[in-house]
Amino acid sequence: MCTLILAWQVFPDAPIVAAANRDEATDRPSSPPRVHPDGIVTSPEESGPSVLAPVDDRAGGTWIGLNDRGVFAAITNRWNAADLNGERSRGLLVADCLGAESATDAARYVERELDETAYEGFNLVLADAGAAHFLEWTGQLEVYSFAPGIHVVVNVGADGAYEIPHDRAELGETQARNADELRARLQPEPGETADPWLDRAGDAFGDHEAGVCVHTDGFGTRSMSLVRLTNDGSVRYDYADGPPCETPAEPVDPDASFTLEAGRESRF
Repeated sequence: MCTLILAWQVFPDAPIVAAANRDEATDRPSSPPRVHPDGIVTSPEESGPSVLAPVDDRAGGTWIGLNDRGVFAAITNRWNAADLNGERSRGLLVADCLGAESATDAARYVERELDETAYEGFNLVLADAGAAHFLEWTGQLEVYSFAPGIHVVVNVGADGAYEIPHDRAELGETQARNADELRARLQPEPGETADPWLDRAGDAFGDHEAGVCVHTDGFGTRSMSLVRLTNDGSVRYDYADGPPCETPAEPVDPDASFTLEAGRESRF
């Protein structure tokens, strides 16, 4: 299971604010977020925008990140009845998306890529200051545009539109209920700004009552990312390199090599 919450165009100074828990096998190696000056290169001849993201050390891709064009991308697995055999890691698809100039360009790339390459099911969020897209791949691709607001994505869907798999019915129903409760809990309070809201999101993602910090035998919540992009080009990335219920989220310093293009395509 994985959980992602995106506050898109909710806060006037910060068009993209997001929190995500990554749930994965406990023995799967990964590296914490760092700057990749030429992007997360998926083939030797390629290079692209500078990217700030963690890396899955087994497959070489990522599950969440942003580039210096102001494009944010994050993925969760998708539970569905389709028997999809992926010939390529979904994390490499996210890395490819972080090479795009805009969220819309990234979405168009995914549409073309799915015509040529097999992937297991996924939910993919692509956002910049001007657009936010939600892509569901269940053997058939559905592309939606997010309206400004709070959006919660889990393995069974997003924002109350869920597809509960028969083989995980009880777990899927629980996940859907937890997602709805999380979305209600993290509606902005009057006068709340981006950073206090993100702090509240971090608390919720480490709270077992919210049901999104997972511990099972050999599998569970491996990390938490808290991300905020502002209109002036500044970035906040806090990362818990372990279950957020017991691992403090520490600031990631992107250093001077990673600078967003300030004010890029803001539509507030």
